Amino acid sequence: MNILVTLDRNYLLPLKVLLTSLLINNPGECFDVYLASDDLDADNTADTARLLEDAGSRLYLIRVDERLFEDAPTLRYYSRAMYYRLLAAQYLPEDMDRILYLDPDILVINPIRPLYETEMGGFLYAACIHKGIVNISKPINHIRLSAYETEGYYNSGMLLMNLRAIREAVLAEDVFAYVKKNRQLLVLPDQDILNGLYGDRIMPLDESLWNYHAGKYREYCIASAGEKDMNWVMRNTAILHFCGKRKPWHLSCSGRFAALYKQYMQISSRR
Repeated sequence: MNILVTLDRNYLLPLKVLLTSLLINNPGECFDVYLASDDLDADNTADTARLLEDAGSRLYLIRVDERLFEDAPTLRYYSRAMYYRLLAAQYLPEDMDRILYLDPDILVINPIRPLYETEMGGFLYAACIHKGIVNISKPINHIRLSAYETEGYYNSGMLLMNLRAIREAVLAEDVFAYVKKNRQLLVLPDQDILNGLYGDRIMPLDESLWNYHAGKYREYCIASAGEKDMNWVMRNTAILHFCGKRKPWHLSCSGRFAALYKQYMQISSRR
């Protein structure tokens, strides 16, 4: 299975935790992990490469050439790196037809092959909407993103990418033009671009399985009339996503899943 992560050197520790959880909970699987960055090299990713090699998987470090995005507009504190997941087809192998993008602030706690083998048809991406109990953000984003005509606002932290379709439909010039036109409206630029331009070509997936918002346990329980309790999550959820500013690797972070994350941190530190 092909995995894509885009990050800078500040996220190397969370990356190792992510990969440790991926390997532990997908025994017998082999992964080709593509790490796209503009500031990493073989020296500072050596530990990550060894972790994967010891498990029979491989790391491919892609040093993204900033010249690929020299015409790309930037926004406030968002650099050109925000384009790396949207325009991944420009630097991934041309014969690759599918890859799973994961944010580094994720734990994988169950097998992901069912997700990876999802039949996508003509969809560009498969992703999840973080609805909670009521999808409050939908009408707001409908107004803010004028081209937005979908079930809701898709989170870009987990994206199953249909690279063959993306190569035909997702063009850098369209992305750059959208940013220039809407720069005053974009709050989470890469996610806004994904929804504004391609929202109608995203296949919706069950968020409680494939992109569970780790800070919304109570909302999931209430919405499911108590069915999706902690036991259900540990048996069924594959991807736990620690969205937001408070990250579980911070010493001050607490929460229902923070202890679980810290356990994987300890395991990864011994590898």
